[in-house]
Amino acid sequence: MFKVLPKETVSMWTRDRVRLDADVYRPDEKGKFPVLLMRQPYGREIASTVVYAHPIWYAAQGYIVVIQDVRGRGTSEGEFKLFEPEIEDGYDAVEWAAQLLGSTGAVGMYGFSYQGMTQLYAAIAQPPALKAICPAMIGCDLYEDWAYENGAFCLQANLGWGIQIAAETARLQGDQEAHRMLAIAAKNLPLSDAVPTRSGILKNLAPDCFYHTWLAHAEPDDYWHQLSPKTYLDKLHLPMLHMGGWFDTFMRGTLHLYQAMVSKGTPHQKLLVGPWAHIPWSRKVGAIDFGEQANSPCDRAQIRWFDHFLKDKESGLFEEPSLQLFMMGANDWFSYPEWNDDPAIAFSLSSTGLAAMDDRDGKLIPVETCRRNVSTDGGVPDVLVHDPWRPVPALGGHAAYPTGPQERSQVDGRSDVLTYTTAPLTEPLHLMGEIIISIDCDCDRPSFDLSAVISEVRPNGSVYNFSQSYIHVKPGQQTHPLTFKLQPTCIRVATGHAIRLSLSAACFPAYPVNPGTGQPVSEATLFDQQIITIRINPATSQIRLPGIVPQPG
Repeated sequence: MFKVLPKETVSMWTRDRVRLDADVYRPDEKGKFPVLLMRQPYGREIASTVVYAHPIWYAAQGYIVVIQDVRGRGTSEGEFKLFEPEIEDGYDAVEWAAQLLGSTGAVGMYGFSYQGMTQLYAAIAQPPALKAICPAMIGCDLYEDWAYENGAFCLQANLGWGIQIAAETARLQGDQEAHRMLAIAAKNLPLSDAVPTRSGILKNLAPDCFYHTWLAHAEPDDYWHQLSPKTYLDKLHLPMLHMGGWFDTFMRGTLHLYQAMVSKGTPHQKLLVGPWAHIPWSRKVGAIDFGEQANSPCDRAQIRWFDHFLKDKESGLFEEPSLQLFMMGANDWFSYPEWNDDPAIAFSLSSTGLAAMDDRDGKLIPVETCRRNVSTDGGVPDVLVHDPWRPVPALGGHAAYPTGPQERSQVDGRSDVLTYTTAPLTEPLHLMGEIIISIDCDCDRPSFDLSAVISEVRPNGSVYNFSQSYIHVKPGQQTHPLTFKLQPTCIRVATGHAIRLSLSAACFPAYPVNPGTGQPVSEATLFDQQIITIRINPATSQIRLPGIVPQPG
């Protein structure tokens, strides 16, 4: 490892003559080094240290590290417009960084979340100096992978982020009172405005915030098409180390990008997924300690990646399987040659109509058993009655804060939550992939929502979620059956444990309460929220799990 010189602050000019500022960390050694570039909107001193090692550590590995404030953030000039200028600015920044004193001319990019997105936008522009990237926790399709999930607005995540961005804008503008009010709102999200999704504090203090635009574009229209990396996949040709977390808000986006790059034959693609939420990447996630192996290997993995592509070091990277996945329950890393797209283990739902009243009533029965004409007691529907005054609360998962696995037996005990549980397993069950559910249902209102949570039920009765999803059902949408995918997962469920599916009509405040009227999410009022009754036919509903045979790590 090299000693590192004190950081220096340097500036560049974009093609439209906007100054962008960056901190540069250099090895204290003669010679030339490749450049690692991170472009981010939170003040460059943070440098994504919430999940990565400090830039000094990366510089000590023999790299010139550049942490740049994007346009209109930190001390960089210009107007901040979420994602919009990052293709051209990304190209200019990469080519500028390649010409820094002591650079070999080869550039790699790293970073997660917004910093992961800036990598993709720069790569879309195809700057010649950019050789490899490590995008982590990103949205391939900004509509489906970030702002909305199965048509449902991701309220808690979007509002929280909108307030954070607005507070930083107020700070940069010197508006202390606006910053104070937004900081208070961040700690106690305003969720009871007349139109609950239309945050009054953002409307008053940040009328230009992206949040208003995202709320107004409730369908996947041209706005999303223009901003989404998915639109420009034909321009992405770089080696990519994709990184995600099983409880990350954007895990489906990370997976979708990896799958898209592999399907179009782009060489040198790898996927690394830990048990983490968006922040932090450590062994303790939610209520579970996944052990010392769950500590992040990402810093070392990125250096190995960049050593291979920026320094031409023989690494053996591509003698290894493409997927490195942390298997929860086994609490260790396993390698696989490809993603599992086969949800081969199917269960039918069964109950006597009391799945909302008794967690022993609703059952998940293997389809093979049902085919042998064993009764599933499917003649009586299960009925969910959603009361907007006391919506089912969000607890853990990927879309609510706090995130991760949480003990949810108390939520499952509510009478507005249906539960269906397998018999205790007679041997361990290994899952890797996406869970698919098909729920045959109808409703007494034009619109409703459905939350689905998959949990592990332990012999002592405790219940820990490991995958879930949420769907917003619009007027006229087909519900016979209603089929959608849940959050990708990789888990070993132990002998004696069981698997449970929990269904409810709300998951608040992760997603807005559906008033039942069919109004757009940006117009639905608190006053108009109605009681919603959903009938579910267990006999014609099903869940399919992605079973695998575990491979050596």
